Amino acid sequence: MARKKAGEAPAAAPAWSRDFGKAARAACPRSSHAALGVRPEKRDPVALIEQSNRDRLENLVPMRHTRMMESPFAFYRGTALIQAHDLAGTPSSGITVQACGDCHLLNFGGFATPERNLIFDLNDFDETHPGPWEWDLKRLVASLVLAARWRSFDKATAEEAVGTAVAAYRDWIASHAGDSTLDTWYARITWDDLRKSAKTKRATSRIEAYIDKARTRTSEHVFHRITRDVGGRPRIVDEPPLLFHSFPGLKVDIDKVVPKFLGDYGQTLRDDHRALFERFEFVDAAIKVVGVGSVGTRCFVALMMDRTGHPLFLQVKEARPSVLAGYVGQKGPRHHGERIVTGQRLMQAASDIFLGWTRGPGGRDFYIRQLRDMKIAVEVTELAADGLCLYAGLCGRALARAHAKAGAAAAISGYIGSGQSFIAALTRYALGYADQVEQDYEAFRLAVRAGRLPGGPTPSDLEQQLR
Repeated sequence: MARKKAGEAPAAAPAWSRDFGKAARAACPRSSHAALGVRPEKRDPVALIEQSNRDRLENLVPMRHTRMMESPFAFYRGTALIQAHDLAGTPSSGITVQACGDCHLLNFGGFATPERNLIFDLNDFDETHPGPWEWDLKRLVASLVLAARWRSFDKATAEEAVGTAVAAYRDWIASHAGDSTLDTWYARITWDDLRKSAKTKRATSRIEAYIDKARTRTSEHVFHRITRDVGGRPRIVDEPPLLFHSFPGLKVDIDKVVPKFLGDYGQTLRDDHRALFERFEFVDAAIKVVGVGSVGTRCFVALMMDRTGHPLFLQVKEARPSVLAGYVGQKGPRHHGERIVTGQRLMQAASDIFLGWTRGPGGRDFYIRQLRDMKIAVEVTELAADGLCLYAGLCGRALARAHAKAGAAAAISGYIGSGQSFIAALTRYALGYADQVEQDYEAFRLAVRAGRLPGGPTPSDLEQQLR
C-alpha cells in the first residue's frame, strides 16, 4: 500500500489499516516524537506573533497582547501559529486526519446537542484543517504541563496529567478501531459518563456544578443580562471594551450590513434548519471580544427575536486561514467559514443546528453558530491536581473519538500500540515544549515592554474578561 503524505485529504483514511500504522513506525519511530521541532536560527516567536496580528482590528490588538501577558498558559492560547511552525519540523507518522489545529485543554467543554442533551467534546474549530493526528495530541499535552505549572503543581502532577491524556487517547482510539463505522460516528461522551468517571465526592460535586451552570447559559439568560429596552425594542447594551456597537475607524454599518449578511448565511443551513431560522427577525448586533487567540478578529453577537418575543443569540466569527495551512502542503479552501463548519461537523459528536457560514463585507469569510447554548468550559484556576489529571483523561478520550470519527482509528492505533513507548515520548515532548513556550513568553514580554508589540500591564479584571 502506498504511504500517504502529510497533508493529504482525509477521505482515504478509512482504507488505512492497523498494519499500515505499525509499518509507519519504521520511518517514524514512536520515540522520535519527543523532538520539539524548534530551529532557533530560523525562528523568531515575536515575528510569528506579528504575522498572526495581520488584518486584525488594530484597536483590539493591545488587548490581545494584554491577555497573553497574564501567564505562559494564556500566551500559549494565543500562539497556535508558533506551535504549528515548530510542529512542521517534527517527525510525522504520515497519517492524516481532520485535525482541530488548536487543541489546548480549554478548547474542550460541555455544550447542548440538538436534542438538548449535554455532552463533552471539542468545541473550537477555527484552525481545523487536514493534518497529522499527533499535532493535536502534542498541543493538548503541552497545554496540560503549562496549566499544571500555572497552578503551581509539581512536575510529577504535570507528568501524570500528560500520561493520563495520552493513555486515554491510546485506549479509546484502539476501542474505536474495533467499532463499526456507524458506532464510531454516533459515539459521544455524555455527562453521565463524566459522573461515572469521578472518583471522589469533590469531583462529583464539581461535575454537578458544571451541569447546573450549563443550564443557565442560554439565549434567555444572555438576553436579560446584556440587553435593555430602547423605544419599545430590545437593544444590546455597550460594555466597552468587550461589547460595543462601533468605534472610530470602523467602516461597516452593522445595522445595515448584518440583515443581508444573515440572509446569505441562512442559505447554507439545512432546509429544515433554514425554515426555523427564518422564523426569527434580526433586531441588533454588536462587536464582542472573545477568547485570546480570537481577539482582534471580527466577531459579533447578533440578537434575533421570534414572533413571541423570545430571543436567539448568534455568534458571528471571522474565519481566517488555519494556522496549519502553511505547514501541511494542502491547497487552501474556497471558503474558510465552510472549512470550519465542515471540520466541526466531521469531528464533533453533535453540532449546532445553526452552524453555517457566509462571506461578508470586504470579501472576508465568517462562520456562525449559537452563542452560549449551554456551553461551559473548565475553570483551570479551580482545578486541584487530581482534577487536572481527571480532566486530561477526558480530553484524551474526546480527541480520540474526534479522530476516529474522521476515519483513521485503525492506523493510529496500530502506530501507537498498547505499550508505554509513545506515552514516554509525548511526556518528554510536553515538558520540553512547555519550557520553550516559557522562553517564547519572556521574549514576548520583552517585545511588549520595548514597544515592538502594543500592549500593557495585565488588568485586575483579566480573569473575568477571559470567560
